[in-house]
Amino acid sequence: MKIRNVQPSDYQSIICVVNEWWGGRQMRDMLPKLFFVHFCETSFIAEIDQKIIGFLIGFLSQSHSEEAYIHFVGIHPDFRTQGVGSALYQQFFQVVQRFERVRVRCVTSPVNQDSIAYHLRLGFEAEPSNAERNGVPFHPDYDGSGEDRVLFIKQLSEINRLVI
Repeated sequence: MKIRNVQPSDYQSIICVVNEWWGGRQMRDMLPKLFFVHFCETSFIAEIDQKIIGFLIGFLSQSHSEEAYIHFVGIHPDFRTQGVGSALYQQFFQVVQRFERVRVRCVTSPVNQDSIAYHLRLGFEAEPSNAERNGVPFHPDYDGSGEDRVLFIKQLSEINRLVI
């Protein structure tokens, strides 16, 4: 497996498979091309034999100088549970630490139990809230009416720097 930075030319290949990789859910609107143009240094593609098997779109926060944000991650269904996601996350952690970022944030939907479990296994913590579903705190209407989200945060440390 090779991990490389995204390029604007990768956009079409990714946007064509996003909904399929999410089992038909309409996700492509969450991934405009601007991420492939303006955040290449902190966004990555995983490939095998030049075939895209995963991607991570992330950026350095402009508002919070110690933080980075993971916006979107996708792994081809045939390659899940094979370490592709973990390798992409580790690449992101390593790169953002070069920019002196000490925290990484991301969000997911409270109904996405696989994503919640995955982030918790990676050492993310769900930010506290008064609302809770299945023992996991979530933030009601975070992304608009009815768009609840679990907010995750991970503190990067010396240990994280060594885990590659």
